[in-house]
Amino acid sequence: MTNAAISGKGRQAGKSARPGTLSLLLNNTLATAGLIILIAVCLLALAAPVLPLLNPDVTAPANRLLPIFSAGHLLGTDHLGRDLLSRLIWGTRVSLAVGVSATIIAAVFGSVLGLVAGYAGGRTDTVIMRGIDMVMAFPYILLALAIVAVLGPGLLNALYAIALVNIPFFARNIRGITLGLSRREFVDAARLSGKSPAQILFVEILPNVLPVIVITMSTTVGWMILETAGLSFLGLGAQPPQADLGSMLGEGRKILFTAPHVSIVPGVMIFVLVMAINLLGDGVRDILDPRLRAGSLTRPVARTAVLRNPADVPAPSGDENILDVRRLRTEFQIGGTVYHAVGGVDLALRQGECLGIVGESGSGKSVTAMSIMGLVPTPPGRIAGGAAYLEGEDLFAASDRRIRDLRGGSVAYVFQDPLSTLHPLFTVGNQLEEAIRTHQPLSRAQTRQKAIELLSLVRIPNPKERLTAYPHELSGGMRQRICIAMALANDARVLIADEPTTALDVTVQSQILTLMNGLRRERNAAILFITHDFGVVSAICDRIAVMYAGRIVETGKTDDILANPQHPYTAKLIECVPVLGEPERRLDAIEGRPPVVNDLPDGCAFADRCPHAQSLCRTGDIELVAAGANRSVRCLFPVNTDPST
Repeated sequence: MTNAAISGKGRQAGKSARPGTLSLLLNNTLATAGLIILIAVCLLALAAPVLPLLNPDVTAPANRLLPIFSAGHLLGTDHLGRDLLSRLIWGTRVSLAVGVSATIIAAVFGSVLGLVAGYAGGRTDTVIMRGIDMVMAFPYILLALAIVAVLGPGLLNALYAIALVNIPFFARNIRGITLGLSRREFVDAARLSGKSPAQILFVEILPNVLPVIVITMSTTVGWMILETAGLSFLGLGAQPPQADLGSMLGEGRKILFTAPHVSIVPGVMIFVLVMAINLLGDGVRDILDPRLRAGSLTRPVARTAVLRNPADVPAPSGDENILDVRRLRTEFQIGGTVYHAVGGVDLALRQGECLGIVGESGSGKSVTAMSIMGLVPTPPGRIAGGAAYLEGEDLFAASDRRIRDLRGGSVAYVFQDPLSTLHPLFTVGNQLEEAIRTHQPLSRAQTRQKAIELLSLVRIPNPKERLTAYPHELSGGMRQRICIAMALANDARVLIADEPTTALDVTVQSQILTLMNGLRRERNAAILFITHDFGVVSAICDRIAVMYAGRIVETGKTDDILANPQHPYTAKLIECVPVLGEPERRLDAIEGRPPVVNDLPDGCAFADRCPHAQSLCRTGDIELVAAGANRSVRCLFPVNTDPST
């Protein structure tokens, strides 16, 4: 499939970049059902004054305990002859009002206490949280009963009691989140700008906490209604003749065996109402999840979905390659738009070889590497075509169990940020030993000894003592060495390094590159090295593949490409690299920006930024063609500074 055809499909499919709030909610069937039921119940309750209902408080002893579907009484009557349908609708109205009001009161006071305690810290935090702990020391329902007993029975007093006992739940949740946010850089920047503590608290921190407050409220309303119904059931809430769901249930318990419908009717309404609110609360939580908001309509699964055409699976290249990637296409669907992150990539990696993938940020380097072992999150990612062969085995056709065995065993990863890769709550020794035990049946003593040997292999001093260190206790270079040790734990045949030196200083960067290059030669492992720095590539890679807009634009031996780049994009990238000892050398920046991969132009994707582009560059599909021995370029008018070629 041509790149033009792919981009054309992207334009046809793209109606909106992201799904709207309603589409996210409607995607959740249970949440949609809850929303429909809740809207119906709320409309019915709000319309109670205008509906042709009987007076819910008027008694008629002659009509007592009429069954369901009696004439003039659709749901029958209670022990005093009052119409159950009328009392049910008016009682639901009262229960909803009390539940929502109690939730708002608890959310407001609890959130304010949590915000102040988490931001102020120190003595203020201690005083507030010890008070919260005192309230939480009592069983909340007993505390609510005690409050109502002191204030006296009544619906309003029950509301206050329920709201008060739920304040600690909001306060504790919000305090924990505020505590973490108050130490973030954007809060420090707000302080430096001269904002007051109140401004920081309510302008900077509160918007970040608000989704949590909304989620907690949406899942608490149903519980509040149940608690209020419980107090009314015990006679401490709504007082006769006022009806709410709890008091109706309490009145019906005395005649449960003779007239069960008097209890069943309000009981069913409580069940339906609480379930609808809880289901809707789950949907609200999903809507406020940034990952789902970005287009992932469900949470990522353990492996990238493969949606390729079985009849269009390319065969291996036939060479003696340990890793052979053929016509790989990876897409992301965000709402109605399809982003073609990788648009037909061919890569080959031999045993003991280091292949560098170079390109600007967003060119598809990391997605290509993560697609090989199915690490691209689904949704929104999916492999739409191509194949990846590991020693002849099609990884995209392998079972999930087989992929789990290969991950960390035959194919290992070293990611860019070791601090986020390593688990902060476990020592590096625990994590390294876990990587070993997952693939090797060793005893605890053997595992520990091998972990020490791996730390020595990656040049970590005092390896035995370092096993007990946590990631935050190590420097960036040390953490990266730990990640390399984990990648080497099971003698992986292929090592994928995704910009492992970007966040390190020059000295440590040089040490890591030297270490990886030495280990590659000692263990004869193949390395797929991803970077955007040609200086790094020149130090470790045998061959280079240059990527732009999801496609390989030039590939060849490192020395050949550095000395004589043929694609204008490659030449521009090299011109951006400073050379030591040449201060007069002009550094050229690449004008413009890369195209968005959901709307790629026809022809060469680099044409709009290329100083050598001609009209032919903007039509058709430009193939990657051979340009000499072990050299290929995707360009109609390649630059060539070597007259002999």
